[in-house]
Amino acid sequence: VQLVESGGGLVQPGASLRLSCVVSGFTFSNYPMNWYRQVPGKGREFVAGINGIGDSTTYKSSVKGRFIISRDNVKSTVYLQMNSLKPEDTAVYYCNVNVFNNYWGQGTQVTVSS
Repeated sequence: VQLVESGGGLVQPGASLRLSCVVSGFTFSNYPMNWYRQVPGKGREFVAGINGIGDSTTYKSSVKGRFIISRDNVKSTVYLQMNSLKPEDTAVYYCNVNVFNNYWGQGTQVTVSS
């Protein structure tokens, strides 16, 4: 199982970013996918999740209405569209899947600062 995130960067407050996570090594459409984030000195926190067929999503309350998780089961890719970014969204973002074990990508840094 491999997960490779991309799309992070440095943006100003109010800007948007779209993260991508390309996966391989399992039947992608069979499994829910998640995005987590982590800041130094704190544990990893759940941000958003989506079911296998993409018709059910869940969000951390502080990102609801600003972030949108989606997936393309043909491309084996999960996305996180992040709008109206705030400085408190600064973190390393990881995609995650549980296929008998928990698997994580290498993470992508998102920095929101003026």
